[in-house]
Amino acid sequence: MDVYEAVDSRRAVRAFSDEPIPKGVLDRVLAAAARAPSSGNLQPWHVYVVTGEPLAELKRHATARALAGDPGDEREYPMYPAGLASPYLDRFSAAAAQRYEALGIDRDDLDRPRKIAALNADAFGAPVVLFCYLDRTVGPGQWGDAGMYLQTVMLLLRAEGLHSCPQVMWTMFRRTVSRTVGADDGLVLFCGVSVGREREGVARLRTGRADLAETVSFIGEWPADR
Repeated sequence: MDVYEAVDSRRAVRAFSDEPIPKGVLDRVLAAAARAPSSGNLQPWHVYVVTGEPLAELKRHATARALAGDPGDEREYPMYPAGLASPYLDRFSAAAAQRYEALGIDRDDLDRPRKIAALNADAFGAPVVLFCYLDRTVGPGQWGDAGMYLQTVMLLLRAEGLHSCPQVMWTMFRRTVSRTVGADDGLVLFCGVSVGREREGVARLRTGRADLAETVSFIGEWPADR
């Protein structure tokens, strides 16, 4: 798949089929993704790849917590900064409205938070979830490295005909995840990434993006395009 095509077709899919994913495909993706850039070549990530009964059991426990209205484990880092302001709040609100509609959940539904948490806890039906951890001793630069690594993983998944959905939500149930994967206390859960094939016959969500002029400034003199 062309790189531009992979970037353009990558989106957070929230409806997966239960078709199993061969381990060889994930071996290939994760081995290639190791070439992602990392400052000082620290490669600070550690990934647990979960499928089958261990994943099913994890989903059951997490979904039960979500449906019970469990607020989740104490956060180890904020999902979003406090006092989010424009233009970020505007983008967040617009994307949230699209997600609710695609998931068939009315924004005015008083039970909306619990329903959304339960859908997330089931990994939207995905047959595989990657859990990315970082050593607690690393700093903001290494968190940036992990983001570049996961983006590389998600683009390579597209090259394999697969889709994904990064889910910071899993940090809400980090203790349940850690018990499943056996992560020690020296690691902090960055996020989960659900992986699989998109389920047919469901609404496809594609959120908009800001105009280039809103996020990029070109400085200096540039040659004409050829």
